[in-house]
Amino acid sequence: MRLIIVGGGISGLSLAYFLIETDPSLDILIFESERRAGGKIWTDRVGGFLCEGGVNGFLDNRPKTLELAVKLGLTPLRSNDAARKRYIFSGGKLHILPESPLSFFSSNLLSLYGRMRILYEIFVPKGKKDDETLADFAKRRLGIEAYERLIDPMASGIYAGDPETMSFKNCFPRIYELEKRHGSLIKALIKLRKEAKTSGRKVGPGPGGVLTSFYDGMEVFIKALEDHLGERLKTGSRVVSIDKKGDNYIVFLSDNSRFEAEGAVIATPAHASSEMVKDFNRNLSLILKEIPYPPISVVCLGYMRDKIKQPLDGFGFLVPKREGRKVLGTLWDSSIFPNRAPEGYVLLRSMVGGARSSELALQDENRLVEMVMDVLRDVMDIRAQPDFVKIYMHEKGIPQYLLGHERRLEAIGKIVSGYRGLYITGNSYRGVGVNDCIENSYMLAERILGGNFS
Repeated sequence: MRLIIVGGGISGLSLAYFLIETDPSLDILIFESERRAGGKIWTDRVGGFLCEGGVNGFLDNRPKTLELAVKLGLTPLRSNDAARKRYIFSGGKLHILPESPLSFFSSNLLSLYGRMRILYEIFVPKGKKDDETLADFAKRRLGIEAYERLIDPMASGIYAGDPETMSFKNCFPRIYELEKRHGSLIKALIKLRKEAKTSGRKVGPGPGGVLTSFYDGMEVFIKALEDHLGERLKTGSRVVSIDKKGDNYIVFLSDNSRFEAEGAVIATPAHASSEMVKDFNRNLSLILKEIPYPPISVVCLGYMRDKIKQPLDGFGFLVPKREGRKVLGTLWDSSIFPNRAPEGYVLLRSMVGGARSSELALQDENRLVEMVMDVLRDVMDIRAQPDFVKIYMHEKGIPQYLLGHERRLEAIGKIVSGYRGLYITGNSYRGVGVNDCIENSYMLAERILGGNFS
């Protein structure tokens, strides 16, 4: 039986791996429009600096990703201990993000009133809506100050999103379930800590885990999958449309070639999938088109270490919207993982744009560098010119799960389930991270193999 997978990002590649691992006899073809596979997983080695053009790692708290890496013969690399320390730029200076209740209440990131308002969370009634924006949830449970100084920068750091429009339920499902189950996040945290003492495992309301990558960057993961899949993967092969012929599917490529198979998986970004199916199912195309991808740019700057006064003893910093800066945040990449900068140098990686300032992302490269340097001057007192510059522009960045995302997923599922042998997957739907994509691929592989393309 033949199965065609459209899209050679981590979702499509890991799906192919899981399918072949279980049934090596499957005839699988993967079509990727770009000359390189991997999507937003893109590593460059330039002038001795190792730059991640997009994804810089995954958390080690989800087993499927680590298991896949080990099966591929890779050695995962946990981030440096110093990277556990994270900063928020607020009120004109950097504040360490508190990691414990004691450090939280001794921190001046929030005012005394802001800290006491968080304590009041235990008395706030459970939300009545099935879903609400992240901003509405945070203000309701934690107060405006905690929203502006903690939750807003967290949202931009994970999703490059705007909390005023993001679906809380779909972006942070674990916290959503904790409120539904316990009525209070503080009550949930107390219960989780009791469970942690019993089980010996560290648990909490957040995702947990340690940021993990590889010594030579995230693209090592993609290369290993490419090597394993061999000639099944066809890069530089853009699928322009899909059609159905009897019980089979036909995919049409931009070079006028066509391929037929009993099953087809669409694992491309929602905006590309929308174009692909517009003649196949107009309603599906319109729903997919509703998922936005605001632009984002990644600006990598390398400096001689002695040009920077800041200790760089952490992960980096995020900037709340209320601070009015033109950067979402900056990661101190050479402090997070080894092998990111030559000896005596450091590498800083800043994000510009996203949902809350999309107009800034696609400016002239010189202007982008100037904006980032202005922020680094204010935040880290860096006044020297960078010794190295590399910029990655993503016209379509991270998919946004807006309020109503659940309704879109239900509508997509209903349409796709009407076509035997057709599937849709990727980070546009149920999780934007590498872990989410791999776990979803694993579950989809089981479904495909168990249902014989049904």
